[in-house]
Amino acid sequence: MSERSSDNLLYTTMVHNLTTLLKSHARTLGFSMAGIVTARPGRRLDAYRRWIAGNYHGTMGYMARPDRVARREDPAVILEGVQSIICVALDYKTMALPAAVAEDPSRGRISNYAWGIDYHEAMTPRLEALAHWLQQAAGGQVRHRVYVDTGAILERDHAESAGLGFTGKNTMLIAPRRGSYFFLGEILTTLALPPDEPEDMPGCGSCRRCLQACPTAAFPSPYVLDARRCISYLTIELKGWIPRDLRPLMGNWIYGCDVCQDVCPFNRFAPESNEFALRPAQYDEAAPPLLTLLALDQEAFARRFAHSPIRRIGRHRLLRNACVAAGNWGSPQATPALARLLRDPHPLVRGHTAWALGRIGDLHALEAVRQALVVEDDQVVREEVALALQSTAVPARS
Repeated sequence: MSERSSDNLLYTTMVHNLTTLLKSHARTLGFSMAGIVTARPGRRLDAYRRWIAGNYHGTMGYMARPDRVARREDPAVILEGVQSIICVALDYKTMALPAAVAEDPSRGRISNYAWGIDYHEAMTPRLEALAHWLQQAAGGQVRHRVYVDTGAILERDHAESAGLGFTGKNTMLIAPRRGSYFFLGEILTTLALPPDEPEDMPGCGSCRRCLQACPTAAFPSPYVLDARRCISYLTIELKGWIPRDLRPLMGNWIYGCDVCQDVCPFNRFAPESNEFALRPAQYDEAAPPLLTLLALDQEAFARRFAHSPIRRIGRHRLLRNACVAAGNWGSPQATPALARLLRDPHPLVRGHTAWALGRIGDLHALEAVRQALVVEDDQVVREEVALALQSTAVPARS
């Protein structure tokens, strides 16, 4: 064997051992899966371009910005000299809400992933720790960037290439033996690591449960999500007015939505997370009473959601969502709390409050709306108030 061949074999063995140790250390840090892919454009980049061209990203204009698209097209724009992307997953499923709680219209339902602390707080320090470990193990001459749902990279695409799962018809990454209840994180590194060779994945086959179960029909076709109709987008990403035709379809969801995952057959295999910080201490953290939410002032909101991903949407958007849920509840029990919100400083809250009171439609609700019209000076809110007065009352539920 030549000296060069011997050196190559030694290097290959060393890198292979490093990769094995890297994945082992990832599990030690709490990650449930880890895989490696060569840093190159994602396989589904063309699908992303078509998605943007179809305007399915809605008001998330940053996703279509040329500089952000360039980063998705070439990871080297993010990190010069990048060679590999390490993809990891962290399970977040903690428990199943009893139907009596989840389907209670007097409660606002929160997506499973947001029941505990902000997932960025749970994952980012561990990714940095894993990257630091890799730097030390490789001799220190390694640069990196870490991302948790924040960077302009096609994370599900890269994770699929790294062998963590397959893309489902609901556009979620699904691991055949784990389902889809997991967060994704990435480390971009200048160290060249051998990429994983993904095993054959089963795919969704003829199953269409997620497409059929979506309350707002947000999937125009399999593997394509129209974010403009998605409840997660409407309650989290959308900064303005929720379209009136979609409000009645949102039920009691106030932050995110789990429907397309809940009905997925693969999620019967989803393991329960070991992350204590992701667990709700009580049912009220997963599905808080709407009357409690409608009474939140700014100080109470900041205190309650200080370490929750919900804090990112701010009090006014959370109350906007709670008002929609209260309107769908349709109970006069919500009238006093909603009537107080007609004087809220934020027009987004006042307008959705008027809609909710119009849905309740009893004498007290409509009288509160009439009085609001006298003093309201925001034109959009006045339109909401006028429409509320014209609306047909829904049957009230006690």
